[in-house]
Amino acid sequence: MPHRVAVLALDRVIPFDLGIAARVFGAAHDDAGALLYEVVTCSLGGTPVRTSEDFAIVVERDERALLEADTVVVATQEPEGRLRELGELPPELDGLLRSLPARTRILSICTGSFVLAAAGLLDDLPATTHWCQADRFARLFPRVELRPDVLFVDNGRVLTSAGGAAGVDLCLHVVRRDHGAAVANAAARRCVVPPWRDGGQAQFIERPVPAVSTATTAPTREWASARLREPLTLEALAAHAGMSVRTFTRRFRAEVGTSPSQWIVRQRVDRARSLLETTDLPVESVAYEAGFGSAALLRQHLRSAIGVSPRAYRRTFRVPQSMDPLAAV
Repeated sequence: MPHRVAVLALDRVIPFDLGIAARVFGAAHDDAGALLYEVVTCSLGGTPVRTSEDFAIVVERDERALLEADTVVVATQEPEGRLRELGELPPELDGLLRSLPARTRILSICTGSFVLAAAGLLDDLPATTHWCQADRFARLFPRVELRPDVLFVDNGRVLTSAGGAAGVDLCLHVVRRDHGAAVANAAARRCVVPPWRDGGQAQFIERPVPAVSTATTAPTREWASARLREPLTLEALAAHAGMSVRTFTRRFRAEVGTSPSQWIVRQRVDRARSLLETTDLPVESVAYEAGFGSAALLRQHLRSAIGVSPRAYRRTFRVPQSMDPLAAV
């Protein structure tokens, strides 16, 4: 049976964001071409939902779909009323979310995180939301460890994404977590989006426009990505870009949202994860191919990034695709 996903559409839902889960999860197939996820949309009472635009959306299911789902997605809606001002939900919605089975995975897209936080599902956990709502979110929900600079946060059972398009990143991450890199990459290709994006939300935050320049660090990032096995010093990167180290570092951070050294580590970690998921290479060989040089250094960076060892990560992501990742929860 496909993994069941129920998307909750609330009043003032943003139409683009409402379709993200269905589009991404609907693009995930097994080797035989069968769908790995079944996505349905529901509303409270099964009633039409007013969107943030000049039209409403009619859905066929009510909130009972949430109780039958393996994964629940709260789509982006514009916080208003008591949720916006006090961080409070209507009692029926609050009780519904709190009553979801412990095995149910819960995702929020963009400001859907306000709904999860108001229901207490993010208490004492890290989470993110759209950067322009970060200050309000922090004031309303002081028990949540807000991380405003990232594209998404994975807490295991509860996951949150930043702005709407970051919901694509989050859903692809979930596909990768459930079924490995090959399936997620194929789904990304079907959606014509990158399997993952560099940097975090910081690169999209409004800031003063810099002086006009044709120089960019993109060619150097592409050059470095093809040479992860080699030593990549800051001086070498700046020289390739034809800039001073100081100018290159400043421009790189403005474009990507992180430092060159942090970006390189991220690329190497992602390369190692892909090799661990899709090959049988020994850990030492994975470390070499990813540019870490030694298994010890790979273990250090992988544990720092995602909290597990290379072998544990490989065991998690090399399970048969037919297995339900939540079956043992």
